[in-house]
Amino acid sequence: MESNLLLNDLLPDLFRQEYAKMTAVLCRRFGLEHFEIAEDIASETFLKASEQWALDGIPANPRAWLYTVAKNKAYDHIKHLSVIDVAAKNIVTDSIIGNDAEFEFSDQIISDSQLAMIFAVCNPANSAETQISLALQILCGFSIQEIADALLTKKETIKKRLLRGKTNLRNDRFELRQLSQEDIEQRMETVLKTLYLFFNEGYYSKTNNQIVRKTLCAESLRLTLVLTENAYTNTASVNALLALMCFQSSRLNSRISAKGEIVLFDEQDQAEWDVSLIERGKYYLINAAGSQEVSKYHFEAGIAYWHATSSDESKWPHILQLYNQLILIEYTPVTALNSAFAFGKIYGNKAAITEVQKLKLSDSAHYHATLGYLYSAEDVGTATIHYKEAIRLTKSRGEKATLQKQLSSLFNKSK
Repeated sequence: MESNLLLNDLLPDLFRQEYAKMTAVLCRRFGLEHFEIAEDIASETFLKASEQWALDGIPANPRAWLYTVAKNKAYDHIKHLSVIDVAAKNIVTDSIIGNDAEFEFSDQIISDSQLAMIFAVCNPANSAETQISLALQILCGFSIQEIADALLTKKETIKKRLLRGKTNLRNDRFELRQLSQEDIEQRMETVLKTLYLFFNEGYYSKTNNQIVRKTLCAESLRLTLVLTENAYTNTASVNALLALMCFQSSRLNSRISAKGEIVLFDEQDQAEWDVSLIERGKYYLINAAGSQEVSKYHFEAGIAYWHATSSDESKWPHILQLYNQLILIEYTPVTALNSAFAFGKIYGNKAAITEVQKLKLSDSAHYHATLGYLYSAEDVGTATIHYKEAIRLTKSRGEKATLQKQLSSLFNKSK
């Protein structure tokens, strides 16, 4: 029983961590026109793991086991291609058999393959939305539901985007081995959006019962760090995004209680914050400021900086100013709500309520949660209504528990 429970926990984690890496390396050898073969081999590898590990137990090195099986399956597939499609066999044999020494799942090859793969997936032939959807699925291993929630889009729309996008991806034949400056400049904006969404899914998951998934945050941070190691991709926006990730990651250990509930910012134990990540965030934020280039990531990193480094009320005017600048670059309902919250910290809850209500986001759990918080000191009855509506709208169990706790706190205050 205990072994099965361990397996049930381990395999999903390994799938999330290794599936996309495995697919990227296989695509590097098979070519993008055969990326579905790479996906099939990776899927078959994890299926075999689920069956064999249930019978024989978990191997001493599960990751190495997976990559060994994937490599063997790749070579088995090449042998079968001679019967199925001689032309395809020649293509694949040139890229794999001819470079046998390179067909390894080393850390460097995995890193290079993932970097090349994300630029390949961000194909200008597709719309920006389709590029992001493809990258989240192929490189990051997101489910269709997770992509839909991350992009605030219907599942059916995402399915259609992926179908069209994969057709263009097969026809594109982007070279995975060498990134040109033109490729990088043409696709950088979408790459950054993808990494940003990837990090956010780990930092605050809308679909997963585990609200904070540190593995996703760490992986998106690692991929962004890889960009700083390339002269063409080490831009001000990349450094700003990396600074944002560092500042946000510094608080991961304090964001969730022992019961799995969200710990609100004001209630977090700052002793649990990772000072080394805050310092790294400052370093990358300074690097981001060394250019005339200004992006949304600069402003979000600036907001995160003030949250991570200042605990007094003097930070709020700086934060509000950054939110106002962010809205001018890219308006989103969440940014508008956060700006109104910062506005309330300076001018009071009543003024903030007026600003929030102007947004008319009645279908948003965040909207009602914000109004519930703002009304708490003004009108307990109205606050209760908004908290209950937020609980109804959210999909996250952890968020429901946190909102319920805030609601219960209102009842205790009113007694």
